[in-house]
Amino acid sequence: MKLKFLAAVILWLVIFQQTVAQDLRSSFLGLDELMGENSFFDNHLTGFMLYDLDSQLVRYEKNSHIYFIPASTTKLFTFFGALMVLSDSSTFMRFIPQGNKATIWGTGDPSWKYPTLPLPAIKAFLSKYDTLYYSESNWKNEPFGYGWQWDDFNHSYAAEMSPIPLFGNLVSAKNVNNKPILTPGIFSVSYSDKPVKNVQRNWRNNEFYYNPRTYNGRDSKVPYMTSAETFSKLASKEWDIPVKLSNATLPPDHFILKGIPTKNLYKEMLLESDNFIAEQLLLQISDKLFFELDSEKAIEYIKKTYLYDLPDDPQWVDGSGLSRHNLFTPRTMVSLAEKIYRLFPDEELFSLLPTGGRTGTLKFNYSAPKPYVMAKTGTISNHHSLVGYLKTKNNKIYAFAFMNNNYPYKATVVRREMEKVLLYIRDNF
Repeated sequence: MKLKFLAAVILWLVIFQQTVAQDLRSSFLGLDELMGENSFFDNHLTGFMLYDLDSQLVRYEKNSHIYFIPASTTKLFTFFGALMVLSDSSTFMRFIPQGNKATIWGTGDPSWKYPTLPLPAIKAFLSKYDTLYYSESNWKNEPFGYGWQWDDFNHSYAAEMSPIPLFGNLVSAKNVNNKPILTPGIFSVSYSDKPVKNVQRNWRNNEFYYNPRTYNGRDSKVPYMTSAETFSKLASKEWDIPVKLSNATLPPDHFILKGIPTKNLYKEMLLESDNFIAEQLLLQISDKLFFELDSEKAIEYIKKTYLYDLPDDPQWVDGSGLSRHNLFTPRTMVSLAEKIYRLFPDEELFSLLPTGGRTGTLKFNYSAPKPYVMAKTGTISNHHSLVGYLKTKNNKIYAFAFMNNNYPYKATVVRREMEKVLLYIRDNF
């Protein structure tokens, strides 16, 4: 009897394994029809990897070893680095008290009057002093990232980096009686004959202008040029206390003023693909590690300590993905996604990421009665990527990287074809 039972069990296992193998082969062939030779994704450079987070096996890949321009999926690298280095709260500034005066140094915290972030609590701090001295001796960065396009300077998505940003380093132009009024109030706007539709700024200074004949009346935001002098003027007005310039070096023994919960920064960066917060997070990482603000140094540290085991060495140059010098492979992106996945419960992680049909940059894409895509988007002209997690109808969670470069059509066309692939995976894996 025992032998008969054992034989029956073995027979059942063989049949089960054959059935599973056939199902996997069928799923693979169906996915290959959507992505393989003569498919839409055979007409431009496409890289893809689908990875089972439970079994830790690759279920499908296409060009996963090739480097791609990742655009804003770069923010996942910044996110991971911040998780490894920063604490639950940011540091708003470093300071040394000297009686009724204090010298302050920036840390990269971007939260002062940033529209979507809470204000750091500095009233009690300011009430103790009648003068502040501001030093940029710890600033080792450039206002723009390596490889950014120079003519993006007029666009809000390319605000300059600085040690203590105020208003997100943006000037807001609000239409009042068909004329733009600027905030902060230290800036003014003049008339111009240039055929511009809204407020713009001169390339090399903080002179803002508009054309009354072509003005469209829409509220807008334009980056201002940062400098220690500009910060001094803005902070003196905003904080109602004289802020004077100093060359003092940050001493080892100093005090810190806490900022805001870092989770607020992560949500804004990932859900809205906020370039500015991404860049300032890199600076905060550098501040925490080295007491100086140096994006390149922060990147090198994260690569050598926490990302040394990636399948392919990432060419990572900025926090946001604005630079086309960033180059990552799909299998490296999946490896990073797995590292992030192991740090959080599913629900907490997915709440930070854009969710198809529900939140962030995926609010109007990948809609379904039950959300199945939770991922970071990345788009610059002729390049579109999606990296994150997919939940199947069987509630299995896969990590995936879907990267497209050098296509000659609109991103909406690529997204439509990508959706067919992801729906197939949802229903068949």
